[in-house]
Amino acid sequence: MFVVFALVPLAGAVVLSFTQWDGLGDIGWAGRRNWSDVVKDPVTGNALVLTFKIIVVSWLVQTPISLLLGVFTAGTQRYRAALAALYFVPLLLSSAAVAIAFKAILDPHFGIGGAPGLHFLAQNWLGDPDLVLYVVVFVIAWQFVPFHTLLYQAAVRQIPASLYEAATIDGAGRLKQFRYVTLPQLRGTLITSSTLMVTGSLTYFDVVFVLTGGGPGNSTRLLPLDMYLTGFAANDMGRASVLAVILVVIGLGLAFALTRFTGFSRMRSEQEGL
Repeated sequence: MFVVFALVPLAGAVVLSFTQWDGLGDIGWAGRRNWSDVVKDPVTGNALVLTFKIIVVSWLVQTPISLLLGVFTAGTQRYRAALAALYFVPLLLSSAAVAIAFKAILDPHFGIGGAPGLHFLAQNWLGDPDLVLYVVVFVIAWQFVPFHTLLYQAAVRQIPASLYEAATIDGAGRLKQFRYVTLPQLRGTLITSSTLMVTGSLTYFDVVFVLTGGGPGNSTRLLPLDMYLTGFAANDMGRASVLAVILVVIGLGLAFALTRFTGFSRMRSEQEGL
């Protein structure tokens, strides 16, 4: 299954990256010209910078929120279980539907800024080049924080109660228990969540496409969107395939770096010896 649905299409993209093809006509050999053009293209360079920027900002925003919500909803109280169910709702929605909804909400004329007492929100959220990328990060976080919250919630519930009992006997309060018991026990989950978050940032296409279309200008033209516009708007499948290969290489590189340099691959059970 992996070979048929992953390796074969990837091999096809690599081959197409050396060709000239508009998606309909005959395929011609282009050699290294596509790669050279992509490397020299300032639009693609800007898309690459924006992609890494959104990876970093998304991680900085989503990780602490997901961690705290996961710890909070892991409690046994019924109201926390109800809140956990509500937090999960955004993840059930289509990304395109979420983008359409937020596009209407953030409209400076007819959106939430038109409500009484909320006129200060009537800003051009999606038209300001200095602001729009952070708005996109907010929308993405709103939808995907519930998924990572669920990961942390499950991990916290697996922590043995005896560790907290021992910490309480030693005089540790809630904050110290969180720092010295909860966080160390969540190390593996943190790395897993970060890997999914970082690699997932390379696939943000539908939300950005519907919300901004890459604009204003090229201020939200991330690498996945650049690949789509190059292939299906500019009808240049060769260069689009180059961008696809670059995305795969970046994703694999980041995933490998996270597992290699965090020691994740060498980690043993966090409950070993208990």
